[in-house]
Amino acid sequence: MSVLIKNISYLDIENEKIVDNADIFINGNKIEKIGKDLNLEADETINGEDKLLTPGFVNAHTHLGMSYFRNYADDLKLMDWLEQEIWPIEAKLNAEDIYWSSMLSIIENIKSGVTSFCDMYYEMHRVGDAAIESGIRGVLTRGMTDVDGEGEKKLKEFDDLYKNYHNKSDGRIKVVPAPHAIYTCSTEFLKEISKRAKENYDNIIHIHLSETINEVENSKKDYGMTPIEYVASLGYLDSQIIAAHCVHITDEEIELVKDKEFYPVYNPSSNLKLASGFTPIDKLLKNNINIAMGTDGDSSNNNQDFIEEMHIGAIVNKAVEMNEKAVPAIEILKMATVNGAKALGFKNLGLVKEGYTADLNIFNLDSNSFTPRNNLISALVYSANSHDVESVICDGKFIMRNREIVNIDEKKIREKVIEIWENIKNR
Repeated sequence: MSVLIKNISYLDIENEKIVDNADIFINGNKIEKIGKDLNLEADETINGEDKLLTPGFVNAHTHLGMSYFRNYADDLKLMDWLEQEIWPIEAKLNAEDIYWSSMLSIIENIKSGVTSFCDMYYEMHRVGDAAIESGIRGVLTRGMTDVDGEGEKKLKEFDDLYKNYHNKSDGRIKVVPAPHAIYTCSTEFLKEISKRAKENYDNIIHIHLSETINEVENSKKDYGMTPIEYVASLGYLDSQIIAAHCVHITDEEIELVKDKEFYPVYNPSSNLKLASGFTPIDKLLKNNINIAMGTDGDSSNNNQDFIEEMHIGAIVNKAVEMNEKAVPAIEILKMATVNGAKALGFKNLGLVKEGYTADLNIFNLDSNSFTPRNNLISALVYSANSHDVESVICDGKFIMRNREIVNIDEKKIREKVIEIWENIKNR
């Protein structure tokens, strides 16, 4: 399948500019040619006037299966929220429940321009099935703990997931180990996951780190170190780390990780809603740390609207730093695209560039959000909303076209989630 998009504007992240009136030729799953007045044969030619092409967004930390819990348990401290509300109801979920709730979350991600996600949950084989059916790109990370005495069982589940799903669907699906957090995993369990990651699983690990003050204080009390120092002592910085949150990363930890493959994932809505604090994004940027961006799960966000996440993530830093120049729009767009791709281990992804994989969004510029067209880079972060995403391409194929999800029945999924949720509550 080949597509030629004529006369479209596109976001050039590397050069931090918008290029107007370009032709983009997609052949198979690659961007093969970018130029002016291209005269190439294509299976389909699209008029790109009044459109803007961007790289697909990368949601680098989420919990897709939690969409049942949207608006279910709010206005609580993190550990009260987890221990008293979320973990008890989660225990009632089965694999089919998680498939349908993940489908709902995937739809919301696609409709806000997300072409890749990194999900931490359980029954991840069904999350993988949902990703494959929808056409989105996904990193499946089975959240593993051993405080419940079931560490070995979870390691076996992960082994099976890796064997059956890693590199599935032409490489769109990756599988990565995920110790949930230092407060849900013993030292020996953390060491075992690190060992297996290095020996068998491409040396990438996904973990929650330094999300709350309590986590940091307890880590100092239990181990005499902050959370990031603690995992470093266990050899984690010899791996590529997808580090969700890092709200309370210290100056010393920044020095420790800045030359490593350590990728903090910024989750502004969740951190704000759970009163976790403010990730020092401006400081991380000044230390040239590759920051990615995520929505977190529906129960702590409470949505999967990635464009809203970009907007909040940009403006909150200006207030926190009391500096209107802190975290400019282009830096947020880097976090949302090429930085996220690097964090998840995807090469040749996250840019509109020849030779790169065709994971792309088409925005409709004929909208209130982009009127007048003063600065489209600013518009994407400060005024756009998810309804401006007209079409989404993943791996060279349309997964949303003219606001319609291509491969799955959105109405059916909403109805199924409502039906299942009523059943869950009565179990």
